[in-house]
Amino acid sequence: MKIGLIDVDGHNFPNLALMKLSSWHKAQGDSVEWYEPMFSGHMDRVYMSKVFTFTPDYEYCIDADTIVKGGTGYKMYGNVLPDDVENTFPDYSIYPQYDYAIGFLTRGCIRKCPWCIVPRKEGQIHAVNTWQNIKRPDSKKILFMDNNVLACEHGRLQMKEMAGRTDIRIDFNQGLDHRLVDDEMAETLAAIPWIRFLRLACDTEHDVPAVIQTVKLLGGKGLKPHRIFVYALIKDVDEAHARILALNSFGVEVFAQPYRDFDSDYVDPMAKKLARWVNNKYIFRSCTWENYLKGVIK
Repeated sequence: MKIGLIDVDGHNFPNLALMKLSSWHKAQGDSVEWYEPMFSGHMDRVYMSKVFTFTPDYEYCIDADTIVKGGTGYKMYGNVLPDDVENTFPDYSIYPQYDYAIGFLTRGCIRKCPWCIVPRKEGQIHAVNTWQNIKRPDSKKILFMDNNVLACEHGRLQMKEMAGRTDIRIDFNQGLDHRLVDDEMAETLAAIPWIRFLRLACDTEHDVPAVIQTVKLLGGKGLKPHRIFVYALIKDVDEAHARILALNSFGVEVFAQPYRDFDSDYVDPMAKKLARWVNNKYIFRSCTWENYLKGVIK
């Protein structure tokens, strides 16, 4: 079979589903390539994966017998890979620009945050893999995409296994749940070989005291605030601004994310502006939010 792949989000991050599909089809003797409408010709099957709802859909005609779409971006929450494909080691050769492994130790979440689709898509927290199975033989780096790894006993045990190792460096790009960082876990997290940051989230003003307490706890174990990255969701701009300043005062790296509704492409322009101010660190450190709105940058 002649198989085509389309990463609708644009190759900005390796697409795990497409890598697994590529690996599985190659193991069956099929040819696999990125689909190019002007050069690929007729395909037996084309897979289209879309992660983000706000990404524009693929706009070109596709010459294929079968077109298979999947991903949160298409709001296809129950459309999962078959078990034999899911359990296939990813084909990293289709993304040669990335030098790290990606995967999940756990799926699902115990929280029910109103802005998050994970509980609806993945259900309750459950174990799915080990770091040893996810690691690439050609790289020490592993980027985990778990949504709440500390809420699962398997995840906590995996964290303990990775602490103190010298043959890996890791990241959790979705962040860790600060509410589940006790003294024992703080010691484990401080011993983990992070690629750069340990990531947390602080999405409401009610989270600020607990996040700051976690930052202090980790600092006492040797992981200093400048090694901690905190996602800050922006819904109410004034509330988010105050929250961001509070977090910044403790020396953590804050990254602001404007709220996006799953059923609408609308993003509050002022929230986007606040995010640009926060995330451009030169500007963030050079002027206040009030002066930024006035166009006054030192």
